Amino acid sequence: MKSFLQEVVDDLLASHHNIDDLILVLPSKRAGTFLRTAIAKTANKNFFAPKIFSIESFVEQISHLNAATNTEQLFYLYETYLQTGSGEKDNFSTFAKWGQTLLQDFNEIDRYLIDPKDIFSYLTDIQEITHWSLAEEKSDMVQNYMKFWNNLGTLYHSFNELLLAKDLGHQGLIYRNACKHLDDYISETADKTHVFIGFNALNSAESFIIQQILSKTQADIYWDSDPYFLDDPIHDAGYFIRQHLNTWPALKGQPLKGVKANYLSKKKINIIGVPKNVSQTKYVGHLISEIHEKDPKAIKNTALVLGDETLLNPMLNAIPAEIDSVNITMGYPLKNTPLASLFSQYLNLHLKKESQGWYYQQVSDFLSHPFIQLFLTENEEDTALVISTAIKQNNWAFVSPQKLATLSKVNPSLVELLFFKEDANATAFLDRCLLLIQNLKGKLQDTNDALGLEYLYKFFTIFNQLQEMVEKHSYINDLKSLECLYLDLLRSETLDFQGEPLQGLQIMGMLESRTLDFETVILTSVNEGILPSGKSNNSFIPFDLKKLYRLPTYKEKDAVYTYHFYRLLQRAKNIYLVYNTEPDVLEGGEKSRLLTQLQTDENIMADITEKIAAPAISTATKTLQTIEKDLGLMDLIKAHAAKGFSPTSLSNYIRNPLDFYKRNLLGIENVVEVEETVAANTFGTIVHDTLEDLYKPYVNGFLSEEILKNMQAKIKPTVLKHFAKSYADGDISRGKNLLAFNVVLRYVENFIRIELKEVKNHKIKILGIEENLKISLSIPGIAFPVTLKGKLDRIDEKDGVVRIIDYKTGKVQSNQVEIIDWEDIVQDYTYSKAFQLLCYAIMYNTTRPIDTIEAGIFSFKNLNAGLLSFATKEKKGYGPKDVSITQETVALFMNALQELITEICNSNIPLTEKEV
Repeated sequence: MKSFLQEVVDDLLASHHNIDDLILVLPSKRAGTFLRTAIAKTANKNFFAPKIFSIESFVEQISHLNAATNTEQLFYLYETYLQTGSGEKDNFSTFAKWGQTLLQDFNEIDRYLIDPKDIFSYLTDIQEITHWSLAEEKSDMVQNYMKFWNNLGTLYHSFNELLLAKDLGHQGLIYRNACKHLDDYISETADKTHVFIGFNALNSAESFIIQQILSKTQADIYWDSDPYFLDDPIHDAGYFIRQHLNTWPALKGQPLKGVKANYLSKKKINIIGVPKNVSQTKYVGHLISEIHEKDPKAIKNTALVLGDETLLNPMLNAIPAEIDSVNITMGYPLKNTPLASLFSQYLNLHLKKESQGWYYQQVSDFLSHPFIQLFLTENEEDTALVISTAIKQNNWAFVSPQKLATLSKVNPSLVELLFFKEDANATAFLDRCLLLIQNLKGKLQDTNDALGLEYLYKFFTIFNQLQEMVEKHSYINDLKSLECLYLDLLRSETLDFQGEPLQGLQIMGMLESRTLDFETVILTSVNEGILPSGKSNNSFIPFDLKKLYRLPTYKEKDAVYTYHFYRLLQRAKNIYLVYNTEPDVLEGGEKSRLLTQLQTDENIMADITEKIAAPAISTATKTLQTIEKDLGLMDLIKAHAAKGFSPTSLSNYIRNPLDFYKRNLLGIENVVEVEETVAANTFGTIVHDTLEDLYKPYVNGFLSEEILKNMQAKIKPTVLKHFAKSYADGDISRGKNLLAFNVVLRYVENFIRIELKEVKNHKIKILGIEENLKISLSIPGIAFPVTLKGKLDRIDEKDGVVRIIDYKTGKVQSNQVEIIDWEDIVQDYTYSKAFQLLCYAIMYNTTRPIDTIEAGIFSFKNLNAGLLSFATKEKKGYGPKDVSITQETVALFMNALQELITEICNSNIPLTEKEV
């Protein structure tokens, strides 16, 4: 296969004796690199290389203007905006949101050589017709709205004049200026021959420049297309070249150079549907591996074109290890580097700082960043861990500089650099960013992190740029405006990959493929919304006005994508077109119309193979985990038995032996987290502690109405005291916590109210409150000590009957404390509440033998049900039940309990996971 550029070089060498007098103009710099290489390989004698320009640098040379960066343009436009018209002006951060759109429109008006006075007048008239106010006297809002549109023409002229005074220009201004200076340029280069290579869609300025040079000088133009597209009057791949052929006088009656019939040559076209984006990259990695395995040399003539350039990172990770040479034409976006997230988090931290300090979650996320952990580690002391631990232990929902100052084992200067007291302006914040960079530089040099230092250098240059801008422009004085600037710079910055541009696998974006040909082409993300990009009208100029002035709309953009798509296919022999079968808003739409168009083309249909690829999915069968009781585990069980089984630990075993193993034997508790709102366990602790304080003074005494009324007066201060104790540094003055505080108050008040009703008709004596009990158990077959322990919330006597009472702040139903079959109590977690009550009864009976007692639960979410008493029943449903706990009941439960503990302590019975 002979590439388009090689064909051009052959023709140039054959038709020009000295090609060092040529000026070659191509669509991109990359195309120029390939062209220069083709000339060097083909030439059979020594000569000076011709001048090779990309179209942008060529037009820049004619115009005598330098291109202003996007950020510079935004600044100069804002300065012009402040001086244009009267009335209230937007601040820079608000302006930046619509200023970018205005820059694009100004750029387009100039590139297409539109009369600005005409189009702005038209635009104002349209807005006058379409604004929403029908009143004769316009409101201030409507007047301001119309003033904006009336001022656009003035703003455009003032902005361009400001740029010209500084010898700068946006792309459109450079193109318009080049058209004005074109005659001077033509006379200066009269002895040169211009050759334009590989162009397709041209704006009005480019079209004017090329036509003038073609008609007034020795010049030539080569088109990279195929007669198959040009001869078809409706095929979008030939749309623009057909327009040029019909409208350019210089092309009338002349054959089009460069146009060759390659498209219908024999090809292998594979259309592959793959679910989701990452799967596409994995599939392409597999594809490249197969190509390399068949013919390692084929990789040198293979292009991987990313329809969606955001897939670069996962694509790089999917390239097989055996591919030793890869050239990436696009830079790696700086916004995807770890340092970008660091500075974004740092900026956000101070933008969202509240009067109470920084929200703990933001601080925790910031401290967990790898670069911050590196920054805050000194002499093996991890300051980030110290702060994170303090936040959790002290339950800081908001972190203030004052709270951080109370911490020991932290370096105050490092902490103050990140978490400063004063509200920083843009200058102060940038100074801190540069200090942070300097500190990180030393740390990365110590660890020889070359890539990290490369990232750091890029951010050092960005923050120096920002500092210059902030010093030059006084209106950038707040962090919000700084954020706009920072994000704008970050979007445009890339890290360049180092490598040989002409060797190995070529990874590129769609635009970089212009004029380049490869035998094997792999194109990804061939979906609607990506290829072609679809409708997106980010412009102040409405569609009908664009049509009138022949400005490009989505229709022309679709034709551009169609050209690039088919141009890639023209000379290729092996083509792989990969699309996402699972369309969504973020990852593109359905299969591209370009694929459907290919599949319905009778002339190429036979070369197409279509398939759907999906990763092999193996269903993992969940096997319940089993842990054998070796000597180490038996030692843990013995230690736990000696320390004491609690009703809760035994309930954990009944629910799932693995829970018992992790929590009660290994001591793995839930991760300590900041309680923004009162957690369920904290809620329960506050209720228990409040009732303990209220009832403790009356142990061994009878309750009376007077006592309970005295308690009612103490409820609120007692609840407040225990909130302060259990909900460390938590704010209960607002939000859900205020609701939780009032719920606790209501629970306790309702409970005391029920007690008041009870003492009117019954004699209630308090025997114990929050009483710790511990007994030894003698179990046949177990040769080591076994203890049962627990804390009884309340023991009282009602009309002579002793009651063991447990408080639950959750909801408990009566069927959870009623037993039919004694086996259920040690096998079914549903009866865990009844199990706990009977454990308390056994412990109480061992210390104070009983004849008959009762046990029950007060459920604070079900207080209307009263005391939910333990009971035995003969069958489910309604019927007689026995609430008495006698020695017979104790004996029956003791047998069940011994069986349970024997199972736990038996080394031959493994701990087997239960499905929960």
